[in-house]
Amino acid sequence: MGRGQGLDELLRVVQRCGQPGETLEWLRRWTGAEVAWIDGGALGNGVVAATPGFPGVVEALQAQVERLADGRLAAATTRVGDLEVRLEAFGRREPRSVLVTASAAALSREAAALVSQAGGLLQLLGEASRADDSARGDEDKARALRFAVLTALMTGDVTLARRMTSWDVPPLLGAERVRVHLLHCPPADRDRLARTFQDASGYHGHGLMVHCPAFEEHLICPIAEATENAAPDDRLDRLEHGQVLRRLVRENPGYALGVSRPHPLTALAEAYGEALHALAVARNSPDRLAAYRGRPLLIDVLPRPAATAWARAHVAPLHAEPKLTQDITRLAVTFPRTAVAGLLRVSRTTVVAHCGRAERALGLDLGDVRARAELDLALALTDLPPDPAAVPRQVPPTLAELLHTAPAITWAATFLQPLRDVRHRDLEATVRAWIDHNTDAQRTAEALALSRNTIRARLRTAERLLNRDLLTTASGIHDVVHAIAVTGHRAHSGDGSGHRARWSKSDTAA
Repeated sequence: MGRGQGLDELLRVVQRCGQPGETLEWLRRWTGAEVAWIDGGALGNGVVAATPGFPGVVEALQAQVERLADGRLAAATTRVGDLEVRLEAFGRREPRSVLVTASAAALSREAAALVSQAGGLLQLLGEASRADDSARGDEDKARALRFAVLTALMTGDVTLARRMTSWDVPPLLGAERVRVHLLHCPPADRDRLARTFQDASGYHGHGLMVHCPAFEEHLICPIAEATENAAPDDRLDRLEHGQVLRRLVRENPGYALGVSRPHPLTALAEAYGEALHALAVARNSPDRLAAYRGRPLLIDVLPRPAATAWARAHVAPLHAEPKLTQDITRLAVTFPRTAVAGLLRVSRTTVVAHCGRAERALGLDLGDVRARAELDLALALTDLPPDPAAVPRQVPPTLAELLHTAPAITWAATFLQPLRDVRHRDLEATVRAWIDHNTDAQRTAEALALSRNTIRARLRTAERLLNRDLLTTASGIHDVVHAIAVTGHRAHSGDGSGHRARWSKSDTAA
């Protein structure tokens, strides 16, 4: 076999295996020499690959290896006992890698040339591998930074998000308004999608693609909303970003997309909540795509001074607890505890412990859906800006009094109206029973003498009609709880302070 044929075969071997070991074994068979590869980037310049019969000569040649690795020599030939040892360095930067052959006789010119070519290919493979590792490291850092930026925006802190990215601020942080697109896709696809559409800065044009830490099927994609005076190229970039997500849904049956309304950048958390609700609708829709249909929120129709007074009294005991307890409790009223652990990067045991502290402080059982709805409403009201014209109340109202004001009654009737359509018989009764049984589908099925699958199918229909997420993150259940409490004339009991407003025991009857 001639040198040209040998080189062709060497290229095939390197292309096929991509690792030094098989290439060195091929060289041994071709040249008759034992071969070793010393990676200059390896700790201690040790032998990282060698043929099985390679003799222990490297230790005796340590001085030559060091001169080759640091660039003082390009190649060297010496004898160690009865062996002729040939060393050649490869790479443009120190420490360089060294290929060593040991044979009873000197290599022929053809064999020596093939060894040099093999060394060059191995060096290129090593550099490519290190470049891949570096690229993966950069991708991991970019992914972590995107998550940190999203986390800051979820708290409304745009300034903190800008500080995190001060050397290269993403265009999203200059947006006046933003929509959140929430893509449901197989978990394995999230890395590929984020990598495919990532730009040189580690962002995604005028948007971000962020892995949801709580739900592994979710890719959170906030995208800047185009303004009328935006440059044409900017408008095209935003349009294409949203269109790409829609195209992915059309082309992949396992995908679904929920889209929020436009919101100020400081209200990204609200936009995310809308996208969650829209995604629940999308997953139950034929085209697997839904935009959030806005409806008034309960907190918007309650009498503000009275509702705020109740809410502050209700959550007051929580203020004495550690900040982490407060943060965990805010999430735990909506998300499963495993999801809370993922969102805050803490253990589930930590979440359980802090939830226990909150329960003891508030006198609530957070395992009860009505208690969670109560606390969620109170937390949402305390987050509202204070009304400067409000007159402080001496005695806060009870939750029952708030929920039976005329605006709340109108809101509840409007909210539940879709469940009362004649085409969806028994749907409202199923949802009411589900709430009465603490959102336990099995217990609900037993109470209604139906199968669990029938209950879940009806709940999925309710999701679509109410435009609320009930089964995935359960973030829409609390609206249902309050609406049912109002329209069912369910009585609340309390001590007058509002600390422990409760539904009466009769409310749990199916």
